[in-house]
Amino acid sequence: MSTPPFISITDQVAGHLRSEILRGRWSGTLPGKHLLAAELGVNNKTIQAAMRQLEQSGLLLPQGAGRCRLINLPQGHRRHTRSLRIALLVNDKSVDERDKFYLDYRHALEEAGHTIVSLPHSLTDLRFDPTRVAALVRQTKADAWIIGAGSRAVLEWFASQPVPAFALFGNRVGLKIPSVGPSKAPIMAEATQHLIALGHRRITLLTRRAVRLPNPAPGISTYLDTLRQHGLQPSEFNLPDWEETNAGFHECLRLLFKATPPTALIVDEATYFIATMQFLLKHHLSVPDDVSIISTDDDIALSRCDPPVACIRWDFRPVVRRIVSWAANVSRGKADFTQTLTPAEFVPGGTTGPVKGRH
Repeated sequence: MSTPPFISITDQVAGHLRSEILRGRWSGTLPGKHLLAAELGVNNKTIQAAMRQLEQSGLLLPQGAGRCRLINLPQGHRRHTRSLRIALLVNDKSVDERDKFYLDYRHALEEAGHTIVSLPHSLTDLRFDPTRVAALVRQTKADAWIIGAGSRAVLEWFASQPVPAFALFGNRVGLKIPSVGPSKAPIMAEATQHLIALGHRRITLLTRRAVRLPNPAPGISTYLDTLRQHGLQPSEFNLPDWEETNAGFHECLRLLFKATPPTALIVDEATYFIATMQFLLKHHLSVPDDVSIISTDDDIALSRCDPPVACIRWDFRPVVRRIVSWAANVSRGKADFTQTLTPAEFVPGGTTGPVKGRH
């Protein structure tokens, strides 16, 4: 049974204020924090935090201490603000469309007045083929596109098109396409150094083809560079290729552990992390005694683990706000090609330990 999405009181208040502003309850300025706190039955700090969210999305404009915030919606209407039809092209429909993060940013776009266009295929279904993606775009009535974890070739194609497109994660650095994602590159170096300090030399990173080929994304490059800096020459063992199916992933694990197995794994995405843990359990391999393992995401699916999972942690809320801000700019006809990185951190957890036999 999956854990239901948890929405903080601040997010609930921000959502309520956003809805009331969009339906026209207030114009000009938003009432002060004391009035709103009394009306909603929350404290002033919660109202202030909710207002900051709306400022970051562009719906409110600060005027300085002690002054009510300006509502940006009337200005947008004077500049012909319009509701957009936004197509969400995800990496894998079977996983992504059930993810809390996907539901959060979809809901935020809908609350901002936009319509979400459902697509019959994901990037995985289309085999990350730009020709197939182009055919889907031609067949879809959409004003703008958000591409989740796109490959370099797919994002290059969108960057060359007139339709507004936004890269949510993916191999996007250096392209003229607006984007957002956690700043994982330096944290990947920290996680790799953590394993090396524990004596690990046989380290494998399991990640999708889209971020490995044709050229590794920054986080992958940093991982490979860190190995080199410690005298470890990367090979296919450190960054294996595999068919992106369940059978393909488990065959990759089987081959890795057939002869000279890795002593440490870094696994990208929570679903693959859980599948890897199942594989290790099935083959009577203990974590971290036999194998150390790190997840590149701090997913809610891992929150009940004891000891806690070693992971890379980042806050998804600024990512959601950036998506909504981009959509607002597109609706106003404002060019927006900003590439945003949000902070991330490495959390050691309890799934890493010294190489077996090392004291």
